[in-house]
Amino acid sequence: MLSKRIIACLDVRDGKLAKSVKFVDTKDIGDPVETARRYYEAGIDELVFYDITASSDQRSILLDVVAAVAAQVFIPFSVGGGLRTVADCARVLLAGAEKVNVNTAAVQNPQLIADASRAFGAQCVVLSMDVLAVPPTPAAPSGYEIVTHGGRTRTGLDALAWSRRGEELGAGELVVNSIDADGTREGYAIDLTRRIAEAVRIPVVASGGGGKAEHLRQVLTGGKADAALVASLLHYGLTTVAELKRYLNQNGVKVRMP
Repeated sequence: MLSKRIIACLDVRDGKLAKSVKFVDTKDIGDPVETARRYYEAGIDELVFYDITASSDQRSILLDVVAAVAAQVFIPFSVGGGLRTVADCARVLLAGAEKVNVNTAAVQNPQLIADASRAFGAQCVVLSMDVLAVPPTPAAPSGYEIVTHGGRTRTGLDALAWSRRGEELGAGELVVNSIDADGTREGYAIDLTRRIAEAVRIPVVASGGGGKAEHLRQVLTGGKADAALVASLLHYGLTTVAELKRYLNQNGVKVRMP
């Protein structure tokens, strides 16, 4: 059985580490480069860096920050935000990232997933999905809708259908970010994560809502996630990487111990 992964999420706005609740009330909370180095030294399995206003501001990602983080860590490091073309993805990979996260641009142009997968390999292409719980409609029968532009734009696109389409196009991994759970520390969206994990054959990363170690255990078991993103738990010093892994290991979840 493969080990489950814990991934630290670094949301970056204007070069500073930021955190929001349900994609609003965003606050600057620190330096992403120093934070990345600290989490790496603590034994985190992976890091993901999101330039959270690149898409909404219609600008390119902050490559200098990407390069600075990449120089500090020697674990898988993925980057997203404002990646609209294969050339954008190539610049991020050349700056030191191992994976690219596509989100808004992939919804607008699904061929981007296929083109990036063909250019760099599926293992480098992560489809990141921002998902909002909604009343079921003919367009979104699952009751989960894809939202783009950092939570600002409703698409009417069904999340389960989009996850299957992303896999077909060549994404090697999915990040499922629940807008409703984001920053609440009340637990991951178990039903959403499980339904998407059951709909695809590629790894699924749960994102949004982690508030204690038990939440990770729940989403990695009942939610069938292959990995869990954490942000507030670590950013605000509520726990440590070692404590999270120790709890999971003691409660039947296989993880790489630091």
